[in-house]
Amino acid sequence: MRRETFSVDVGGVRVGGGAPIVVQSMANTDTADAVATARQCLELEEAGSELVRITVNNDAAAASVPEIARRLRDAGCDAPLVGDFHYNGHTLLRGYPECARTLAKYRINPGNVGTGERRDDNFATICRLALEHGKPVRIGVNAGSLDQSLVMRRMQENTDRDLGLSSEEIINGCMVESALRSTDLALECGLTEERIIISCKVSRPRDLLEVYRDLATRTRQPLHLGLTEAGMGIKGLVWSASSMGILLSEGIGDTIRISLTPRPGGDRRDEVYACIELLQALGLRSFAPSITACPGCGRTTSTTFQELAERVEGYVREKMPEWRERYEGVEEMTVAVMGCVVNGPGESKAADIGISLPGTGEAPNCPVYLDGELATTLRGTYEELATGLREIIDKYVATRYAGIAHDF
Repeated sequence: MRRETFSVDVGGVRVGGGAPIVVQSMANTDTADAVATARQCLELEEAGSELVRITVNNDAAAASVPEIARRLRDAGCDAPLVGDFHYNGHTLLRGYPECARTLAKYRINPGNVGTGERRDDNFATICRLALEHGKPVRIGVNAGSLDQSLVMRRMQENTDRDLGLSSEEIINGCMVESALRSTDLALECGLTEERIIISCKVSRPRDLLEVYRDLATRTRQPLHLGLTEAGMGIKGLVWSASSMGILLSEGIGDTIRISLTPRPGGDRRDEVYACIELLQALGLRSFAPSITACPGCGRTTSTTFQELAERVEGYVREKMPEWRERYEGVEEMTVAVMGCVVNGPGESKAADIGISLPGTGEAPNCPVYLDGELATTLRGTYEELATGLREIIDKYVATRYAGIAHDF
């Protein structure tokens, strides 16, 4: 059961309050380059990101925000833009009021808005600007930029009182304390509970579980969930899924990001796809058709089924922005691409659309099943199979999700 939280409106996207868990991502372009940033934000939105965060770190970046938003509107993109501020957010939001008006939410890291009294003053300035412009904030505490004066006080207290806490336990406790104290300060500045989202991000799954379980019992604010640096490739995916999947299954988390480190020239949309797959795997949301594929074994020495599965997955992702607008419910569709006769027909029949390719030594026929029934058999080269299956998928989508009976 989802924990009860306040509902926060972020540019028309509802976070918390029982709303579906929101997927967000972050551009990695230079925000001062409005063209490149708008292009990437559009790609992230089309991939399924419902909130897109951009870095606002200097005058040029702040000045570019309205132009980025205009380009996105012109392209038909309505994903709210979130501004990510560190160190100088209080001066940038004050100095660039159009930037402050354009952004749908401000992300504040209380660990790096200043030191001592200046920290609270700078933090309060951002909160008051958010109040003035009617914007929510995310109070985003990070383990790597935690207020060190707080950490040192708690370390000393641990020693003086012989509490026996490990350094990890102390840091995790400090993160929760920082988030809750900053929330209280934001409330004192005039923001209401319906304007505040909290996150406490760490790099290790075990710490993420401890921090968010603690946080979830001590606040009703919506929680943004994710590892602060998940890592690259398989490591980033496994570490994120192993921790975030547990928390989500416990009802903890209202908006998520999987912060994958892309390879040089890699696709930033991978972090969006990872969020979508995680939520779909847990049965929490459906964003796009699910592609089931055979893992391969000694019976499938041909790579045809692998190439076909990859091609189908790419094609479905490519078509989803169009399908999402035209065909209600298409995200619930399932497609199976199987590699031999062992599980091929069974898995194919269980999917909405399934194709069972021949394994090594099997007859070169590829039965295609629709809604559990044999509809046709494809034969030929890889390109002929790919073209034939794509045509079947197109026709199935255009008929079933338009409420028309299909005939193959």
